[in-house]
Parts: sequence; C-alpha cells; structure tokens
Amino acid sequence: MNDKGTSINILLLSDTHGHIDKNILAHAAEVDEIWHAGDIGNMEVIDSLKKIKPVIMVSGNIDDDKIKREVPKEQYFKKKGIHFFMIHIGGYAGHLSKKIRDKINSRPTDVLICGHSHLLRVGYDSEKLLCMNPGAAGNHGFHKIRTMLNFKIQSGKIKDLRVIELGKRGKLQTT
Repeated sequence: MNDKGTSINILLLSDTHGHIDKNILAHAAEVDEIWHAGDIGNMEVIDSLKKIKPVIMVSGNIDDDKIKREVPKEQYFKKKGIHFFMIHIGGYAGHLSKKIRDKINSRPTDVLICGHSHLLRVGYDSEKLLCMNPGAAGNHGFHKIRTMLNFKIQSGKIKDLRVIELGKRGKLQTT
C-alpha cells in the first residue's frame, strides 16, 4: 500500500564498512524502514538491520561479491508519492556526472540518495532534485563524526529531517 496520507519514518545511513553498534540499532528500532546507501561491509550488518525493520539498500564499491549478489547496485522506488533513486556513488547537488544525470532523467526522480563521500550533504540542485547523503555511520574513513539521517515521508513531501550524530569515528578506548 502506498497511501500518501499516512507518514512513514525512515532511517538513512551509509558507509558502515562492516560496523554496526547498539546506537545504530537503537535508532533503527524507532523507524518504519531502514535505507542503506552502500558500502555495507559484511553480511552481519545486513542481517542485524533486517532483524529490526524492512531494509532498502544498495551495494557499494567496497562490498564483496557475496553482498553484490544479494544487494543491487542501484534502486528506483516510490514511497508516499515520492520517486527515489538510490546508488552508492552519485555525487551531490550541482555535481552529478552525466551518467547519473542520464539515469535520473530516464525515470521520474524526486530524490537522489547516495553515500561514498562520507560527507553529510542534503540539498537541491538547479533542477529541484533533492540530493541526500547521510555521511558515514561506520568507523572506517576520514570523517570525524559518524552520522545518519532521519526523516518522514508524508503526502508526497519529506518532513522532519534531522541529522543523527553517532559520535566520533573510531573505537572507544578503555584505560
């Protein structure tokens, strides 16, 4: 059912690189669906998320053949009247490759979701395409703060968008 009137609560994350922790899982338990924009890292991440809520995900450039056999490289889907295109390497508002722009223009697309850069970015391009990158939820990479996005979809609109900061990248050290 795709009733535009009811809202759906989404957790969007990316670039876990095999890392899943109780903080991520606690946020996942509070939403209706979990979306992962690639660089999952291992099957444990997939299994942990799927045990909690329905998951929409794409594979990324670091994902192995096992993950790539189970998880598509890109996904088009529609939720509550909004058309989404999810791909791991997609660029950001104002900086989309011709290949990505052609894919977006080939089908109705309101929102581009990607990961890869480890940089949290949400913004519109000149053609009113909303581009969302939740940053990186994992420990691997150059980002300083691990982030995810939470938002609701209702009546064909993105509402209540918020950034979730998971703390500094890296493992906690005990003394």
